[in-house]
Amino acid sequence: MTTPTSDQTTGWIMVLPALACVAVFSLYPAMDSFVLSLYRLYVTLPGLEASFIGFGNYEQLFQDPVAHQAFLTTLGFVLLSTTFEILLGTGIALVIHERFKGRGWVRGAVLIPWAIPTVVASQMWRFLANDQYGAINFVLFGDRVNAYIPWLADPWTAFGVIVMVDVWKTSSFAGLLVLAGLQVIPDGIYDAARIDGATAWQRFWHITLPLLKPALLAALLFRTIDAFRVFDLVFVMTQGGPGDATQVIQFYGYKTLFTEGRVGYGTTISVTVFVATLLLSLLYLLTVGSKLLERERT
Repeated sequence: MTTPTSDQTTGWIMVLPALACVAVFSLYPAMDSFVLSLYRLYVTLPGLEASFIGFGNYEQLFQDPVAHQAFLTTLGFVLLSTTFEILLGTGIALVIHERFKGRGWVRGAVLIPWAIPTVVASQMWRFLANDQYGAINFVLFGDRVNAYIPWLADPWTAFGVIVMVDVWKTSSFAGLLVLAGLQVIPDGIYDAARIDGATAWQRFWHITLPLLKPALLAALLFRTIDAFRVFDLVFVMTQGGPGDATQVIQFYGYKTLFTEGRVGYGTTISVTVFVATLLLSLLYLLTVGSKLLERERT
């Protein structure tokens, strides 16, 4: 007969390899990046030795107008893309949750955009939105070439296009999370509501939506964190342009680090993004997560 102590020891032994991988491939790079952010270091000037400046890079970041604009662009992208993805994902989940012929094929087809690598999807939409031979302009205007819209050359339309592409690609992932929440709702609750004369809208508003709250909050958390770290979509489609209209904070950090060679300052931007996403996750766990645990216990 095993004791609680031996069970705990066995559990730690089984978890240690995973913890070691996390420490080597996640924790150590994060700590090393934080140390680099405390130095003034230029990769393009190897003769200039790294100098320790403490939190000087962070002070510069908080006073950098380009970083402020990139952060506001990122917030706008997060708010718009996450809102539409949750709404569309909920609609997708409600449709594929119903029983109908060919439901399995529809579920598989819905996940295709999410399964396509982001770089491939971004390149595809960049061709579709081309102002000379793009399929979007051809469908809208046909042979009237003079009416073609330069979707990726105008600041407003370029930002709208990257939001639309992100929504197109990841709404199915949000729908998958919501679908998992739908499948744990007992059918008996709906049967009782039908007997009481509740309409479809009343069943959705008073039964489905409250019971879907944990799944919706989980989808919101995952999509918010992922949208806040957006990079490859902007890198492939717009390179942050036109001007700085689509320059998100992650792309600004990449450009600062690899294009300009400012290792210390570029790393500071990456560390700031990491801390922001970490705080967002902790906020979710301490507020929403604790409430969900209390509900399960009661």
